[in-house]
Amino acid sequence: MNITALLQESLNENTINQISQAIGADQGATGSAIQAALPMLLGGLANNSQSEQGASSLLGALDRDHDGSVLDDVAGLVGSVVQGQGGGASILGHIFGGQTNAIAQSVSQASGLDLGKVGPLLQVLAPIVMGAVGRMQRQGGVGAGDLAGLLGGASQQFSGGGDVLGLLSNLLDRDRDGSPVDDVMGMLGGLFGKK
Repeated sequence: MNITALLQESLNENTINQISQAIGADQGATGSAIQAALPMLLGGLANNSQSEQGASSLLGALDRDHDGSVLDDVAGLVGSVVQGQGGGASILGHIFGGQTNAIAQSVSQASGLDLGKVGPLLQVLAPIVMGAVGRMQRQGGVGAGDLAGLLGGASQQFSGGGDVLGLLSNLLDRDRDGSPVDDVMGMLGGLFGKK
């Protein structure tokens, strides 16, 4: 089973309903935000895995902390994140560095979900994505050299073929106006306008 299938199975309608109730948001907006966030999370991991050091660092994190068992109790994870636990914030820091807020703003603008609710949503999604990657890595024996391609492919599947990796590389403000959010929004608009 590939990452895309694992995530689609884990983030079913029931799970999206649980997440929307936990963060106090409309289910439709929550679903849209998940659709916007998944390619960004997968793309961020793919970006980090392009270097040998980044790939081995990700494999180390998967071996230590992400065996995929979180996928067996997503409801428990949702509850723990709402209580300020679950490790999602530190995962986001590793994936996006200092750009987590820009990612959150982009997801909020793309989906209509209130920015204050996007942060908790990303903290729920990050361990789920890591769990899916960890389970696939264990089942398929994925090596460091395979990670970037697999993650990039999964990111593209969720974005409908859009260039999420290019989008993330350009996150550091293409037009040099001090704000990457408008740049990301322009690119996300292209990704999600096709649907």
